[in-house]
Amino acid sequence: MPAASTTLRVLAVSVIASLTVTGCQTLDDAGRALGRADVVNDMASRLDRALELTYSADYLLPGGQTATMAQAQDPARSAYTWPGGRLTVTPEATTRCETAAGRATCTLEAPPAPNAKPSVALFAEAKRRGLVTPPIVVGLLTTAALDPDAVIAQSSTTLAGQHATCVDVQQSAGDFTACVTTQGVLGSFTGQVDGKPVELALTRYRDAVDGTAFDLPTGAGVVDRRPATS
Repeated sequence: MPAASTTLRVLAVSVIASLTVTGCQTLDDAGRALGRADVVNDMASRLDRALELTYSADYLLPGGQTATMAQAQDPARSAYTWPGGRLTVTPEATTRCETAAGRATCTLEAPPAPNAKPSVALFAEAKRRGLVTPPIVVGLLTTAALDPDAVIAQSSTTLAGQHATCVDVQQSAGDFTACVTTQGVLGSFTGQVDGKPVELALTRYRDAVDGTAFDLPTGAGVVDRRPATS
């Protein structure tokens, strides 16, 4: 199972449970909560289903920079690449790479335990560099869904030839728009994340992954912090 899968399922179930409790307060609140639950559940379910796929998606970031999300199955592996860095999760290791002066340095840590809930903090560096990953989007949707004053609207569009459903959120915590393709791949995101403007858009989608997508960068320095095995 891909590293983020348990996180997305736990978040989705948590959101629906919370909204159900909120909806019991008054008839008006119940109607609003039901709508929010439907929106969040649909988007989270799409993102979750995509974790069972093999695909590679390229994104355009501000300033003409690019990023890539890739994942494969049997065994489950995922890789997130952004300007100057990369996060790779495989059954062998969780690997974080940083590139400076043309040379990459990679730190290997223990992989997530099978079927364990991974920490969303795993994606903190990618988020800081402007790459919004699916767990981050689900977290933002969760916050919006639980905000009684937030306005959530749906629409549809086409990105890189892929049909996508979008949610436009207007809230005091910061407006954002997120689009998810029919397959469940993140199509685009525009908004505030941790108080900083973030924007990305899908430019290319393939239902295959290059065999080297999960390899260490050529010539990378390696720091192995995985526990020694006997």
